[in-house]
Amino acid sequence: MSTSPCTSKHMTGKPARPESSRMVTTPTTTPLTASIIESVIANLPIQGRVLVKLLLLQYLDVTHEEILFMVSDRPDPRCVSGKKPVTTMTQESIAAMTSRLDEYRRRARLRRERTSLQCTALRTFTETADAMAACAASLLAGRGVSRGAIDDLKSTARTAVPQPALRALRERWDKDDITAEEFQRYRLAIEFQTLLRFAERFKKRLDLAERERKTSNQTTLQDHEIGHIWGLPAGTLAARKVKFLSHYLVALQSRLSGIPVSAQSAPSLELWTDTIAVLSRTPIERSVAAYDGLEQTESALIEKLAAYVAIDIPEAIELKFWNSLVFGASSNAVHSEPTRTLFGLQRLVSMQNDFDRSPSALEEMLLTRTVPTPKEPVGVLPTPAEPSKPELTELQKQILHNFIGEDASGRGSDKW
Repeated sequence: MSTSPCTSKHMTGKPARPESSRMVTTPTTTPLTASIIESVIANLPIQGRVLVKLLLLQYLDVTHEEILFMVSDRPDPRCVSGKKPVTTMTQESIAAMTSRLDEYRRRARLRRERTSLQCTALRTFTETADAMAACAASLLAGRGVSRGAIDDLKSTARTAVPQPALRALRERWDKDDITAEEFQRYRLAIEFQTLLRFAERFKKRLDLAERERKTSNQTTLQDHEIGHIWGLPAGTLAARKVKFLSHYLVALQSRLSGIPVSAQSAPSLELWTDTIAVLSRTPIERSVAAYDGLEQTESALIEKLAAYVAIDIPEAIELKFWNSLVFGASSNAVHSEPTRTLFGLQRLVSMQNDFDRSPSALEEMLLTRTVPTPKEPVGVLPTPAEPSKPELTELQKQILHNFIGEDASGRGSDKW
């Protein structure tokens, strides 16, 4: 019996593979974490390990062993001059390299801490100003101010000038032209517009600070800075940078995918951006800042910070005071880089955390701030001040000293 070609082919050919055996298993991708980054860097050769750590110096620390390697690895200038070097590692060279490394690390980490602190402070300021403005609007509505009048105050808040209105309001109060309730209502309207302007100012400043923080987090150490620390020529440093950054990205890609990647293959450049993004989310190491003379005395600084936290500071000096806090020094003086600290910003953020922003506390604060100055009762004579004792002049003190003599104990003088 003849068989069909189709049947013959199916019977004489190889058995068909099951459907499940033809499925290709896709490699599992491990999420990138800071511990994976540190382990991949630790497995690099010491030249690559040091180079990557220097690039990411604001996030990673360089060990003492790696510092010793940099001291021994840098070219000896005595070779250039034709002299045979005796040794390339001395205590002075180790101390000099450690000092340079610490200085660059301090600057990078202070920049990261400063941008984080100013974003935190501005975010809290924005929330406080919005909450206080809403509380002021509620107080105005409770005192008979219509919704349309409150909307007019909002629309004209940006162009309103508070100082002439405050002077006119105080003059009317001194002349008894308005009652205490009317004074407080007008004063609440002025404070409401002031808080709206502060809220808008803080929001714009927060947007700029967020962009600065993102730029700072993505900034690595520059080539000339690494060359200054390590003492390498620009050409040598550029060659090592190309070589070991490729090694790091290939090793990281192999670690995440679980499949060995050839060293000759082109690594994904997005992994370097992802590395910086992951490290930027690690906790920030807080620096220990000491009082650096801001506002002349520490008590005056704390008093001004307390008013600033409550947004009870004049608008004319707010910007200058904020700049002095951000840059860690008074704008009226010129300071060198080592004196710039984050003492003011650190105290500001800590005082903001302790500030009570509940509606009842904000309402009580606004009512206390806008209450008129009490007047003295009419017909009451002022209390006479006690006559002060006149102080002796230098001539009078000298005359008394001549009469009393050298011995003031009361016993007879040995002269007579």
